[in-house]
Amino acid sequence: MPVSVTMPRLGESVTEGTVTRWLKQEGDTVEVDEPLLEVSTDKVDTEIPSPAAGVLSRIVVGEDETAEVGSELAVIAGEGEEAGAAAPQQEAPAEQAEQAAAAPQAEAEQPAVEEPAPAAAAPSGEGTPVKMPALGESVTEGTVTRWLKQVGETVEVDEPLLEVSTDKVDTEIPSPVAGTLLEIKVAEDETAEVGGVLAIVGAAGAAPAQPKPEPKPEPKAEAKPEPKPKPEPEPEPKVEEPTPGVSYNEPAAEAEQAAQPVKAEQAAQPAAPTTTPQRPTVPAQAGGEEGAGYVTPLVRKLAAEHGVNLSSVNGTGVGGRIRKQDVLEAAEKAKAAQAAPAAQPAAAAPAPAKPAAKPQPSGKRGTVEKLPRIRKAIAKRMHESLHEMAQLTTVIEVDVTRIAKLRAQAKDSFLQRHGVKLSFLPFFALAAVEALQTYPIVNAQLDLEGGTITYPEAEHLGIAVDTERGLLVPVIHNAGDLNLGGIAKRVADLAERTRTNKISPDELAGATFTLTNTGSRGALFDTPIVPTPQSAMLGTGAVVKRPVVVNDPELGEVVAVRSMVYLAMSYDHRLIDGADAARFLVAVKERLEAGNFEAELGL
Repeated sequence: MPVSVTMPRLGESVTEGTVTRWLKQEGDTVEVDEPLLEVSTDKVDTEIPSPAAGVLSRIVVGEDETAEVGSELAVIAGEGEEAGAAAPQQEAPAEQAEQAAAAPQAEAEQPAVEEPAPAAAAPSGEGTPVKMPALGESVTEGTVTRWLKQVGETVEVDEPLLEVSTDKVDTEIPSPVAGTLLEIKVAEDETAEVGGVLAIVGAAGAAPAQPKPEPKPEPKAEAKPEPKPKPEPEPEPKVEEPTPGVSYNEPAAEAEQAAQPVKAEQAAQPAAPTTTPQRPTVPAQAGGEEGAGYVTPLVRKLAAEHGVNLSSVNGTGVGGRIRKQDVLEAAEKAKAAQAAPAAQPAAAAPAPAKPAAKPQPSGKRGTVEKLPRIRKAIAKRMHESLHEMAQLTTVIEVDVTRIAKLRAQAKDSFLQRHGVKLSFLPFFALAAVEALQTYPIVNAQLDLEGGTITYPEAEHLGIAVDTERGLLVPVIHNAGDLNLGGIAKRVADLAERTRTNKISPDELAGATFTLTNTGSRGALFDTPIVPTPQSAMLGTGAVVKRPVVVNDPELGEVVAVRSMVYLAMSYDHRLIDGADAARFLVAVKERLEAGNFEAELGL
């Protein structure tokens, strides 16, 4: 019996959702709970699983179309019941009516029609188009930040094909079909509208024909001898032998390490045989087919500026690809390796180490670059927040000496028990969440036009994380249900996945109160900007030791060295009065200064 797939309710205030991608096509077999399609709302992007096993017989709502909660998205029928109907539905909409009428007469032939269907798409785009998906209800375009595959390479279904950046999230776009990447329509750093064609993926057999004409700059294979001014025309046959092997980079890395005592950054200059594999890898990377694999122009330029040999760099990106941070780290290691031999003869004079530690001028001086989408989005939101709210900041000083002593006692056992280091941030987060439960007005949201104040049922704590792409705020949902160890683990997990771009869009949404640790970079305090629709944000400064007047029971008022920190809370003065903010901050202060965390730490 056919089963209807309906739009689920993905949030209390969510009334509709947009279909961003169908993971299955009409005629495909699906299992229970197998991902069927992707849906985007104004709060979350998620997958909708199949409610039953069978065949996807009919898609009711197409990609980029919006449906209300509870409406029908598709129909799943039993095996063989609707399998023949898939072919007509996959054809152009103008032909659907005619083919649907002919379907009952050609049921026996339609299994064969389904195979030529992909070939029917080939004349228009000579393959299957890869389109820009809708990555949020308000997202209208995206920027291609990096292609993970190049023209002529083979791809599998759902294999990451490229990386896309929008004003809300950076994500990977998978290949909708298996085959070969025939054509790239949108280059890196270019923008495409939602639904625009990014690339063409065709059958595996068609691959050799198309990539060869386009990269016919494969005379770059002849360009390899161009570096022949550098002394070795003969070793090129030696390069061809290791090239088929996957471990081609390993000898290059070993050669790099062998050359480090001489010059770690100038791997191209030594005429020793160890540099022979390194020299051809540089042009190979420019083509994106050998050596370290595909490398973006930005990374190649950065490597050239810092004298980094890309063949010796271990990439931390998707599929081991080299990213900007990998090049910068390799450059720092090379500088350290150069400084080490020079420092050994003059071990008694540490002075030379100080000049080496001086910051080097940035390679961006005197240049102009395009404004990244995420920076543009941050700028827009910060500007809107300041103009929509009457923001005010209140600062208090907190003595965290007792917490500092507890950390010293429990840090080793805490690391063994929870697998993360114990910093001050979990203490601040726990104290803030407990104070939010006592003073819910700080956790509330104001709707001035609607004339309402909404008090959330739980405390969803946003944690500001500094990344290469900008400041992102992953969310610890239901933070009030976690203890100190639970908060510490969630903070470490979210921060790591945010920095490595593995965070999901729904984990970046839904915060009711945000905590930003500006003290991690040494700032005493700042005045945070509250992100809408939140009403308050707490900034924690650096914990520093300084003399403070304390009241000793026996000695009276004395000056002692204490660990002190400033807590600065910005808030919407339209909703939160200064007295409310002061009461909240005092509650946090008292909880931290009391330092009653022994039970949480197992002491």
